[in-house]
Amino acid sequence: MSGGPDEDRARILNGIRRSLQRGALTGDPRKAAEARLAEPPRGPAVARANLPPAERVELFCRWAELNNATVARVSAAEVPREVSAYLARNNLSAQAAMAPSPLLADFDWASQKMLSLRRGRAEASDQASVTGAFAGIAETGTLVMASGPDHPVTLNLLPDTHIVVLRENDIVGGYEDVWRRLRERYGKDCMPRTVNIITGPSRTGDIEQTIELGAHGPRRMHILVVRE
Repeated sequence: MSGGPDEDRARILNGIRRSLQRGALTGDPRKAAEARLAEPPRGPAVARANLPPAERVELFCRWAELNNATVARVSAAEVPREVSAYLARNNLSAQAAMAPSPLLADFDWASQKMLSLRRGRAEASDQASVTGAFAGIAETGTLVMASGPDHPVTLNLLPDTHIVVLRENDIVGGYEDVWRRLRERYGKDCMPRTVNIITGPSRTGDIEQTIELGAHGPRRMHILVVRE
């Protein structure tokens, strides 16, 4: 006969642990879980991303381009001009929705007289967005976006064109570095509502295994990597 839900649960979990060759649970499982949450162990790291900062940036850019994004290496002073130039090169309107983020506040947007920026969340009519990024991951050329009042999630998903301003100092080696940075930035029990992990523009190969860009989000992604 069953000894109750707690014993049933313990029996199932111990069976899983035996299959993983970890042995049976001992002690108070709640305390063990709380201890793990208080001091999360670091997961495995990929050796290719364990690089000095300059090489890490190069690796990020290389992987981002392999994943169908375009990349421009710019200084802080060149950011507004590059945003305008990218829109012009792609025959896009010189209008964009921009995140009301401190990461973007110090650039001289007024220097681009033809560029019209509206700060706030994206609307269905917006063709382009400009955002910062919480981090870039060199391991895979991936961007990490943390939601909040200064970065509405719609900016990542609705417009056809997503322009991202990423500082070199925010490029980390691997995914485990991102979790550490998130915990340090937001603290215990204060994580952002949404963390979007984005590798290149939206794409799918569901139909006849043919890659189609813009399936569930932006069809273009342009990353401005800002030299420190």
